[in-house]
Amino acid sequence: MKCPHAAGHRSTPGGGAVVIDPMVQDLDGETARLREAGTLARIELLGVPAWTVTRHAEARRLLVDPRLVKDIGVWELWRSGAVTRDWPLIGMIDAGRSMFTVDGDEHRRLRTKTSQALTPRRLEALRPDIERFTEELLGHLQEQGGDGGVVDLKSVFAQPLPMRVVGMLMGVDEDRHPMLMKRYKAFFSMLTPQEERLALLDELDVFYYALVRERTARPGDDLTSALILAEEGGDPLTEEEVVGNLKAMVAAGHETTIGLILNAVRALLAHPDQLRMVLDGRIGWDAVIEETLRWDTPTTHLLMRFATEDIQVGDQVIGRGEGVAISYRAIGRDTEQHGGDADAFDITRPTPIRHMTFGHGPHICPGAALSRVEAAIALPALFGRFPGLRLAVPDEEIRKLPVMTQNDMESFPVLLG
Repeated sequence: MKCPHAAGHRSTPGGGAVVIDPMVQDLDGETARLREAGTLARIELLGVPAWTVTRHAEARRLLVDPRLVKDIGVWELWRSGAVTRDWPLIGMIDAGRSMFTVDGDEHRRLRTKTSQALTPRRLEALRPDIERFTEELLGHLQEQGGDGGVVDLKSVFAQPLPMRVVGMLMGVDEDRHPMLMKRYKAFFSMLTPQEERLALLDELDVFYYALVRERTARPGDDLTSALILAEEGGDPLTEEEVVGNLKAMVAAGHETTIGLILNAVRALLAHPDQLRMVLDGRIGWDAVIEETLRWDTPTTHLLMRFATEDIQVGDQVIGRGEGVAISYRAIGRDTEQHGGDADAFDITRPTPIRHMTFGHGPHICPGAALSRVEAAIALPALFGRFPGLRLAVPDEEIRKLPVMTQNDMESFPVLLG
């Protein structure tokens, strides 16, 4: 990657960009700095300048603005060669053809196929399997930590559960799940050399193309087969489009749910009075899930949209060809939307918790309902089996993974109680 400069890019009032820390050493501090920088903040992503949105209301407007598109060809830094495939975050933007990388009629065409494969009926049919997976993994927790020892809630429970679910949904054999988790972890990590990351993408392509060809020859009752066979509403998806959709959906589907489950557990353990209200039945688990999604979003920064023309935002302008990220964690702490106590975790909020953690507009996350269903099964089952669950280390010792887009932890050591 050539070294891009901010020349020609409008700056936020009062100084330079907020540098997004690839090591995620102080997420709360970074979130506060972004909000202090204003509704539209200038950021730097591994040396690359961009804008980000930090307010709920403005994000809602921009996420439906047709002048902001997913087409990387609009991005001036890409067209000029200032950013190349050597940039570590490029795989999250230039990820092949899928509903995540196109707009307009083409996006509707690709998303329609996915919606046909992710119907509420199909999700409801998954519930018994999710419950079974949950019980099996809770049994593994009991085996590893039942004698009073420390057990990692992430690796034993929160990580394998969504991978099992999305794997079953797509028809991926369970013996392939560890490989996928390992590949995606390395892909997202900022510690992975870019040459290795690009090789990982090639390996995932090989895996998914093989899966699609197998399901084309022998369709089953799974999402992969449904995407291949769905022909209503236009031309069938190409092989490349099916692969693109699957790659992105597995990445988003399991990573988001890992964060939701762990962040909810962490918040409840830090607020025992609220945990007691939930365990006593005074507050529902749905309130826990929605407040967690608002307060400690599984996605920190969503990359990226590009301006096809100048866009006025207050007294600032997103210039034509510039990139815009959406900082969902800062948006979730927006005091204009959630009140002066937006920085507090509070499942008893008197008004409905209306957040945008899964996005808004045409590109809203298609797996949002699935993630909520998984958390709504996993959390009460976990605390029902282990009501004395507690952290095995001080909360401040929990470390984030070095991932610039996902809010994930290295591990989550607990005592089952």
